[in-house]
Amino acid sequence: MSEENNQYTFENPEYRHTYWHTCSHVLAQAMKRLHPEVKLAIGPAIENGFYYDFDTPEPFSESQLAELEAEMRKICKEKLKLERFELPREEAIAFMEEKGEPFKVELIRDLPEDAHISFYRQGEFTDLCAGPHLDSTGRIKGNAIKLTACNAAYWRGDSNRETLQRIYGIAFPKKDELDEYLAKIEEAKKRDHRKLGRELGLFMLTDEGPGFPFFLPKGMVLKNTLIDYWREVHKRYGYVEISTPIILNRKLWERSGHWDHYKQNMYTTVIDEEDYAVKPMNCPGGMMVYASEPHSYRDLPLRVGELGLVHRHELSGALHGLFRVRCFTQDDAHLFMTPDQLKDEIKNVVKLFDEVYSVFGLPYKIELSTMPEDHIGTVEQWEHNQDILKEAITEMGKDFEVNEGDGAFYGPKLDFHLADSLGRTWQCGTVQLDSQLPERFELEYVGEDGQKHRPVMLHRVVLGSIERFIGVITEHFAGAFPAWLSPVQVKVLPVTDRAAGYADEVRAQLEAMGFRVEVDHRSEKIGKKIREATMEKVPYMLVVGDRDMENATVSPRRRTGEDLGAMSLADFAARLKEEVDTKAR
Repeated sequence: MSEENNQYTFENPEYRHTYWHTCSHVLAQAMKRLHPEVKLAIGPAIENGFYYDFDTPEPFSESQLAELEAEMRKICKEKLKLERFELPREEAIAFMEEKGEPFKVELIRDLPEDAHISFYRQGEFTDLCAGPHLDSTGRIKGNAIKLTACNAAYWRGDSNRETLQRIYGIAFPKKDELDEYLAKIEEAKKRDHRKLGRELGLFMLTDEGPGFPFFLPKGMVLKNTLIDYWREVHKRYGYVEISTPIILNRKLWERSGHWDHYKQNMYTTVIDEEDYAVKPMNCPGGMMVYASEPHSYRDLPLRVGELGLVHRHELSGALHGLFRVRCFTQDDAHLFMTPDQLKDEIKNVVKLFDEVYSVFGLPYKIELSTMPEDHIGTVEQWEHNQDILKEAITEMGKDFEVNEGDGAFYGPKLDFHLADSLGRTWQCGTVQLDSQLPERFELEYVGEDGQKHRPVMLHRVVLGSIERFIGVITEHFAGAFPAWLSPVQVKVLPVTDRAAGYADEVRAQLEAMGFRVEVDHRSEKIGKKIREATMEKVPYMLVVGDRDMENATVSPRRRTGEDLGAMSLADFAARLKEEVDTKAR
C-alpha cells in the first residue's frame, strides 16, 4: 500500500490516534446525553484506544457501559460535523463556567492569559480540545466500538484531588478487527501470569508484602533454570560475574547521582547514625569493583555481570503481579572499554540479545531514547553518545525508532521491545551508554601511551528483571513452557497399582539422567490423571501399565494430546535430551 493510500488507515499511527481521540469525544457526548449531571474532565487517545474521565461518585456497571455504547453508535449514525473554533482565555472560561464544567475551567486558567483556546463542536456537544479530530462522527464505525472498563482515577494524577471514573474504550474501522482484538483480550486473560502463577504453583503475592513476590518450589526451578541459562550464555560471551551489597551508604549514592535524581524511588535507613540506602540498581557497586584494582588497556574490554537483588519504591497503585514489583533480580552487566572498542561492544551486546530472545521466540523492535530534561553531562557528550549508538545498530542492518527525552539521567539508551505470541510488546533489554559514572567514580586505565585514561562504560540488561521476564514468558507460552524450562518435564502415570513400582523405577532412571520427574500415585482413573497433568502443562506424560512393565517400555504422551506410542525408555530419554539441549520450543 502506498504512503498516500495508507494515510487514512490504522496503519498510519497519526490517523489511528485521531480516530480514537474523536471516539473519546463521542463517548463524552453520549455521557452528557444520558447523564447530563456528570462533569467532564479529560479524554485522550492512548496506545490502545481511548478513555474519558468523568466526575461521578460510582463506577459504571456493564449495563450502563452498554447503554453508553448504544448512544455512541447513534451519534456515529448522525454523522455530526466536527467544527473547531477559538475563544480568548476569559471568554473561554466564561463559556465553560456557563456549561458548569469546573475541570475545564481549571485547565483553561492554567493557560497563559494571551492564549486563544480551541474547542470542538459536534451537534449540541462542545468540548475544550486542541485536536486534531476526524471531520465527522460518521467516519467512526459504530458497531466496531467497545467500552472495555471503568476504573477510578485521580484528577490530574494527584491523590489529594477528586476521584474520577475513567471509562476506557477501543474502536476500529471494521467490526471484524474489533472482534479479533477482543478475542486477543480474552486470550490474554487466560494467559494472565498472576492466574497461571497460582494454578501452576510458581509464585504467590501477599498483603503482608505488596510488591514483594514469594517464589514457590516450582517457581524456583523455573527461575534457577533461567539463571543457569543466563550464566551459560554470558560465559560464552566473555563475561565475569560479581555480587555487590544490597545496602550501601548515602555518600556512594550522592557520588553516583542517584541520591539527587532517584531518591523518591529508594528505600533508606540509618545505620550507626549514618544514612544508607537499599540499592535500587547495581551500577555504583559495579563501579567500586572496577575501581578496586588498577587496569591496563590490555584488560579491556572488561564485561562484568551481576544478578543483583534491587528494591525500588513503586506506588501501590502501580504494582502488577511480576510486571511491576518493589523487589526484583536485575540481570545487570557493566562493560568497561576504551573509546575505540565502544562500537564493537555495542554490536556484541546486540548479538547476545539476538541469541537469547530467539531461544524464547521473541522478536523485537529497537527504540533509541535521547537526552531527558533531568540529565547530567553536556549536550555535546549526549549527542556524541547518541550518534555512536545509532551508528552501531545501523551498521548491523537494524532499524530503530527515536523516543525523544526518555534516556536515563546519565546517558542515552537503546531499549529492546519484545513481541509475544499475542503481539503485545514488553520492554526488556536495555543498552545504556554512560560517560558520567566513570567520571564521578574517577575510573581509570593505563593506555598504550603509559598515561591514565577514563574508560567508556555500557550498562546493559538482557532480561531486564528475572521476575518480570518470568511473567512475560508465562503469558507468552500460556504456562506451557518448553521442556528445557518446564519445572516438571515428565509426569509418570501408572495405570494400575501393579505398575506403581515400575513407575518409580522409570522416575529414578530419568532423574539420574538429570530430568525433572514426578509420579502420580493416586488411585484415580488414568483419564483423570492425564487431564490433570495436561492442565498442569507438563510437557510429557509417560503412561505405564502391565504391558509396559512386561516389555520395559513407556508410552509417552504430549500435553497437546499427541500419543507417541510405546517406546523404550532410552529412546524417550534421547528424544527429551535433544529437546532440552537444543532448547526447542
